[in-house]
Amino acid sequence: MAYTTINKSTDYFNTKLYTGNGGTNAITGVNHRPDWTWIKQRNGTGNHFAFDAVRGVNKPIHPNLTNAQSTQSDTLMSFDSDGFTLGSDTNNGEINSSGNTFASWNWKAGTGQGSSNTDGSINTTYTSVNTTAGFSISQYTGNSTNGATVGHGLGAVPEMLIGKDLSDTSGWGVWHKDLTNAGYRLNLSTTDAQSDDTALFGGSSRTAPTSSVFTLGSGGGLNGSNANIMYAFTSIKGYSKFGSYTGNGNADGTFVYTGFAVSLIMTKCNTAAGNWHIHDSKRPSYNQNNLSLRPNKPNIECPDCSSFDLLSNGFKCKDTGDGNGSGKGFIYMAFAEAPLVGTNNVPCTAR
Repeated sequence: MAYTTINKSTDYFNTKLYTGNGGTNAITGVNHRPDWTWIKQRNGTGNHFAFDAVRGVNKPIHPNLTNAQSTQSDTLMSFDSDGFTLGSDTNNGEINSSGNTFASWNWKAGTGQGSSNTDGSINTTYTSVNTTAGFSISQYTGNSTNGATVGHGLGAVPEMLIGKDLSDTSGWGVWHKDLTNAGYRLNLSTTDAQSDDTALFGGSSRTAPTSSVFTLGSGGGLNGSNANIMYAFTSIKGYSKFGSYTGNGNADGTFVYTGFAVSLIMTKCNTAAGNWHIHDSKRPSYNQNNLSLRPNKPNIECPDCSSFDLLSNGFKCKDTGDGNGSGKGFIYMAFAEAPLVGTNNVPCTAR
């Protein structure tokens, strides 16, 4: 029996490293036309930049900040068939400054903006969805009504939601299936532990997402009168997984089975304060992967802030800090470099 229907993970997610040139810069080798591109400078303290095809090009939002969406005409100029093209980035130099190094993480949703989804009590302006990869992007305008619902288009229950109000300085809302319940949330731009906030997710009844909609509270942040963006994910066997683990506080950390060779993990302690961490297989270091970029910080790529082994069938934290505190709970999202076995019956080999 085939383990996954996705034989080539880079058709749907890929990390691409590049060097800025201060001018028009076509980044190729992504292996698909991305619909969500997240960029961070590695060797400097630039902000994180997130762009998606639903909102359109040149409209960054910043995972490490609460800022509203802005329009910057020389940032990400286009999403292309094998990557994306950057402009001269003269306003800030944070994604294409000459000679500096950058990491980009790229996900494929549908094709471009997509179309409206009418499954919820709030119709989306656009929803771009890829049910094969378990990923959708939805833009909608809130109605400040407790219990309002929004269609996500996945056809499966979301296991992680990441959302942002586009017009004000409300923080990022992150919901994960392994938080305490549907009324809890994390904030992508802070170190805060999970908090009970039914004004954001779940509404007063703490209603969990379904295979067609997610539920919101009546507060601003994700359901005020502004436009909002929501990234929704569900696990695809052999390609992606959203789960949790408990740290053991020693250098031989908890092994987490994913069922695939890990290309990217993003982790966060949800039971106590701690940084978010992103590790990927394109930025390896000696023996262990200890080069962390932290979504809540603009800081330079950090050696030894957290250290992980990215393995052929999962991952293991190899330190005693942000990724492996003794008795602490951690949530993660993980994407594959390759499945253990695909429909072609070709097994993944260990690195």
